[in-house]
Amino acid sequence: MRLGPLPAAGSDREDSSSPTQPSPQMAQQLLIGTGEAARFLLGQYANRHGLVAGATGTGKTITLQILAEGFSEIGVPVFAADVKGDLSGIAAPGVSSPKLLARAAATGMPDWSPSANPVVFWDVFGTNGHPVRATVSELGPLLLSRLLDLSDVQEAVLSLVFKYCDDQGLLLLDFKDLRAALNHVSSNAKSLGADYGLVSTASVGAIQRGLIQLEADGAEHFFGEPALDLNDFMLCEPGGRGIINVLAADVLYRKPRLYATFLLWLLSELFEQLPEAGDLDKPKLVFFFDEAHLLFNDAPKALVEKVEQVVRLIRSKGVGVYFVTQNPLDLPESVLGQLGNRVQHALRAFTPRDQKAVKSAAETFRPNPRFKTQDAITELGVGEALVSTLQEGGVPDIVDRVKVRPPRSRMGALTADERTACLQHSPFNGKYEQVQDRESAYEMLAAQAPAAPPPAASSPGTLGNWWESMSRQKVPGAPAPSPEPSARRAPAPAQPRVPAAPRASNRQSVGEAAIKSVIRSAGSQVGREIGRQLLRGVLGSLTRR
Repeated sequence: MRLGPLPAAGSDREDSSSPTQPSPQMAQQLLIGTGEAARFLLGQYANRHGLVAGATGTGKTITLQILAEGFSEIGVPVFAADVKGDLSGIAAPGVSSPKLLARAAATGMPDWSPSANPVVFWDVFGTNGHPVRATVSELGPLLLSRLLDLSDVQEAVLSLVFKYCDDQGLLLLDFKDLRAALNHVSSNAKSLGADYGLVSTASVGAIQRGLIQLEADGAEHFFGEPALDLNDFMLCEPGGRGIINVLAADVLYRKPRLYATFLLWLLSELFEQLPEAGDLDKPKLVFFFDEAHLLFNDAPKALVEKVEQVVRLIRSKGVGVYFVTQNPLDLPESVLGQLGNRVQHALRAFTPRDQKAVKSAAETFRPNPRFKTQDAITELGVGEALVSTLQEGGVPDIVDRVKVRPPRSRMGALTADERTACLQHSPFNGKYEQVQDRESAYEMLAAQAPAAPPPAASSPGTLGNWWESMSRQKVPGAPAPSPEPSARRAPAPAQPRVPAAPRASNRQSVGEAAIKSVIRSAGSQVGREIGRQLLRGVLGSLTRR
């Protein structure tokens, strides 16, 4: 099984003497770069989480790349989001140049040579990688409420729907299942109220509108089956190197709520499914959150508490979590305090908030007597960073100003043809591409719905019968009904002409006028009564006295 493009000519990824294969004594540590001495991240403390921070253009993506390929080299699978698209080059060998070789020699890699990494590409939208899906039930009401931006009342209604579906054995797999469940609960709100509480029609409408908006954003691609098997994120290739799972997030990043919800769901699923592992020589999986500030922007308190809980406890499951962001202040203090391994690139202190961020970042490091940390953060060049990692006993090392080593893989994006080659050689090619639609809440509720009754026959009091009966009556002065077509063909017999009667006078007597007035009054009363009967028959007695 081969993952990723072919290595550069002259290299052999299966050769144990290749520089990409670490020696036994160095197998459980990752070289970051060189300052006063070479700086390593120890594998046994890699599950204590970490932070990669710095302003745009200071080298965060390269640091993420060298950490990911370093973990892969020691046999640790990696998951990383590729926000800008340039992390995809980790699947191709790097390009040698005199400048790069000089940098490698100065940062502790005199034997640098190009090498590709085993990579699998994923994409929520299924365009630049294997589709990633989850069911509505797996996401749960809390994260789905965050995705829909619901109020507390609307979230309570959504939780009620999930509870009802669990009790009734209704599977919520995709959007149409959730819609069917919402409609069913809303239509039976009175009968369900005693067991589940009141259901607000307005809240159900707000949830439905949120689903429509998510569909417009393309989020329906994320919900359905086959759902992602998390074991597929935790594999190694036959040579022992960990697979690097790269999420193509250049489109997903433009939908920050969906991006944050997906990453939180993935982390929560890992926490719930993995068994306790205790302290290991190296993690089972390392998880990189790029653009981590999106996880916490406008996040409700309950969601922040959930992230804090997962970050604090998932360490015991053998998973390391690394946040990549521009400013350390983007993360809550409760989360920032859990991050033991830190790589801080340059920050620019132009505003009071920036100055606060620099001071806050400097205070998280163990001081180095050779320089002032707060000043050094603003003086770092591109490719330089302040590094502090956990050493023996889990104690943070003294901060050091380090030149970050170059990656062995390509610094730049893959071409479209190279990405296609990766997907074709992937062990998961064809596993997730075809959507499945098994029986779930939508089909089950449709089967329970009663058949629509046939149209009711006309009955007395309806508009049709009333008009029909009126049409049969003779009205004085009205023309006679037209004869049938066959009758119209026969000529009528001639009739003798009768002289016209003398024209009556238009003047009426007092008695005639009184009689006509009585008749008009009675006609008006009859007309009003007929109108009332008509409205009662057609509109269901909506008009009452």
